[in-house]
Formats: sequence, C-alpha cells, structure tokens
Amino acid sequence: MEKLKKIGKLIPKNSCEIKHSKISLGFEKLDRDVFDPEKAYDKVADCGVKKVRLQSGWQRTEKQKGVYDFEWLDKIVDNFLERSIEPWICLCYGNSLYTEQAKKIFGAVGCPPIFTEEEKQAWINYVKAVAVRYKGKVNYFEVWNEPDGKWCWKHGVNAKELGEFTLATAKAVKEVNPDAKTIGGVLCLRKIDFLNTAFKTGMGEYLDYISFHEYTHDERNVFEKVECYKALAKHYNPDIELIQGESGTQSRSGGHGALWDGAWTEEIQAKQLARHTLADLMTDVHFTSYFSCMDMIEALNGDVNNKDSYLDYGYFGILGADFDEDGKSTGEYYKKPSYYVLQNICSLFAEDVKVCSQPIFVHSNYAAAQYENQLHRYEITSCSFERESGKAFVYWYPTNIMTTCYNSSITVEFYTESKDIKLIDIMDGSVYEVPKDMLEDKGDGVYAIKELPIKDTPLILTFGNFII
Repeated sequence: MEKLKKIGKLIPKNSCEIKHSKISLGFEKLDRDVFDPEKAYDKVADCGVKKVRLQSGWQRTEKQKGVYDFEWLDKIVDNFLERSIEPWICLCYGNSLYTEQAKKIFGAVGCPPIFTEEEKQAWINYVKAVAVRYKGKVNYFEVWNEPDGKWCWKHGVNAKELGEFTLATAKAVKEVNPDAKTIGGVLCLRKIDFLNTAFKTGMGEYLDYISFHEYTHDERNVFEKVECYKALAKHYNPDIELIQGESGTQSRSGGHGALWDGAWTEEIQAKQLARHTLADLMTDVHFTSYFSCMDMIEALNGDVNNKDSYLDYGYFGILGADFDEDGKSTGEYYKKPSYYVLQNICSLFAEDVKVCSQPIFVHSNYAAAQYENQLHRYEITSCSFERESGKAFVYWYPTNIMTTCYNSSITVEFYTESKDIKLIDIMDGSVYEVPKDMLEDKGDGVYAIKELPIKDTPLILTFGNFII
C-alpha cells in the first residue's frame, strides 16, 4: 500500500443516518434472557446496521395458558425502532405448558408443538398474537430456527413435519397480517433433499423468502448454496428470494457452537466477517445477517435441572462480554475488531447498491517486488457494485484465513469515465488515492494499474463518488 496516498478514512454512519441497507445483525437468545439489551442498543446503532434478528420466545411470553406477556419483547422492538433499526422476528421455540419434552429443555429449544391438537392450536394462537401485536412495526416473520439440525428439532429431524409446520405458521401470519413477509427453511446444513421434501408439502405458497445459515472458514461455500437453494425455491414459487440469516465465527478457541474447534482469534474473526459479508452481498441475497451482537451462552441443549449444561459459552459477538455465575453476559460490552469492520461495511454499502458488471481485466504479470507471477482473475474472489454516483470493484485472495496472511499485487485494466479513482481497505476503513504515476492511460477511458495491492481481506477499487 506504500505507493498509494492515504487521504482519509470511511466515516461511520449511525443507523439513523442510513435509509436502506442489506446488513443485519443477530440479536438472538433474549427469549432465554442471556444478556442485557440495554447496554447494547446504542452500540448496535453506532455500527450502522439496519436490521436485527430477534427470537420471539413463546416460552418466555406465554407462562399461563392463553395469557401473553409481551412486555420484554415490546421493549426490544421499540428500542430498535427508535434507533431507525428494523427488527425481524424468528418465531420460536416450544412451550412447556403444551409439550411434555419442553419441560426438560432450557428455553424449550427445539421442541416443536406438532403432536397434539392442543399444541398445534396453541402455537397458531401465539403466532397470530405476535403478528397482530407487531403489525406496522415488524415486517418479516421467520418460521423456527435450524429445523434441519437435531439441536432445534429434538425428537428427530423430519422435512415433511417441517414443511407442514411452516405452511400452517406462515398461513396464520398472513391471515392476520396480509402485508407481512414470511421466511421459511432457516436451514443450516447442505441438504437439497430436506428442502425439497419440505417444499412438497406446499409450504412455498405462503412464503416470500427462504433463509439459510452458513458457518464456514471459507466464504466461497456461500456461492454454491445460494445458487442451489434459489433455483430449488423458484421451482416451487418463482417469487421466492433468499436471505442469509446467520453467519459468523468465534473470536477465540475453547468456545461452543459452530466452528468451535477452530484456532480463532479476534483478528481472524474480523477477516471472516469481512469476506463472508461481502460474499453474501455478491450473491445478491435480499439481506444478510451476521451472528451475532454478543458473546453469550449457546443455550441450545440445556437441561433445566442442570445449569452446567447450558453454560456453554460462544464467542461469536462483535461485542465481547464477561459472564456471571448463571451464564448471563455482563460487564461493559466492548467492541472487537469485527465491530469496526462491520461498521465500515455498513458505511460503504449504505443505501441502494447493486451488483453490476464492469469492463475489467485482471492480468497476471511478473511482480518484481514479490519475486513471483501475479494472480489470475480465476484465483481471486471479485465482484463489481454500482450506485447512482459511482462504481466499485471488490476483490481479495481467498487464502485459508486460519493459516495465511497475504500481501501482493495484481494488474488490472479497466474502462471508466471517471478520473476519481480510490482504493479502500475495508478492514480499517482507510481510503487511498491512486496516484497518477500508478495509472497507465491507454486512451479513450481505458487505464491500467500494474501494482494494485491485493490482500487476503477485501480491498475495494472505486470509480467516481462510490463513497457517500
């Protein structure tokens, strides 16, 4: 980067300064009351996300049959709306008032109410109560969480059951709130057969979106998953789009949950967030949600009679925390490096940004400074974006982030009508001017840069006023 001229940094935008964005953040598990939301609201707003994912918490809301106490959820929804952040709600989990298995499970996680008519009707009543209560405040309602995993469908995963359950739930939402958007699937594993069998029940008739979760150290996996699920969904309902509902990594080793066995650090977590979030934007999903706001207990397999069973700490948060003896996140929640990376992405990709095509070649020349041949286009991950005032070319070398740090150069040749060319490092928000002596003017708007930096984290070459 030494040949470039640093001219500033991206200016963070609070959520209230952004009208539209595809960036969401997970604010889950408050159905189990595992952290204090009051200490997180302003930090989330300062990050610049425009959506947050909540879990509705049937067990916490209905503690007496037919009586709903939404006060805890009202406070969360209203606090985010006051900060210009749109909540979306995952309708889950079970309730020990109606399901025998749920009496043993902390938070009734993974106990679907599908076995008796009383369970089924109680669930539908609850769903309708949620949809009515938040009409005009919450527009997206998701059906259950990770039903293709046994931790969230504890009696045994069953795609037909899930399809029928999703169909009944989504239909109930739309009966009382026809303008609501419904989300199904919520898949965490790679199973075409599971989703296909669920669709065979007819659930797609009442769904607007399919969501999926992708926890991986290699963000390139998301491209195949989006292509596959989108094609299958559209076979059943041409209007269905995709949402990436959870992605993330731990920020240290010794945690629980997805990717628990990796040698994660806060730096590697930040790299993964950058690469995965931008990969999601490249796939043009409806929006993408990072898991999560907070370090907190996973609380997916807890036994209500054994506290130690749910003191299973996960370190996925962009905010770090201490923990008390009950596993609740405490202390002054602190911002990790991943927080600032997400803040940079929210700032740069605010408002209406679209995937586009640009006339750009990546040539592999000999890089004397690195004593090696430069990378070819097929070896890097790249995509172009545009807004009304400018365009951007996003690229990185997808090395194994667990073992490798990479710095080199590539040669790019491109056409642009703008002479305002900058380079942005999304990791620290630095903005660089591309000096004229680095630009080879080939005439008629075609230029080449022979020593454009490339890293194992995203760099963004911009043309015109892409930074707003």
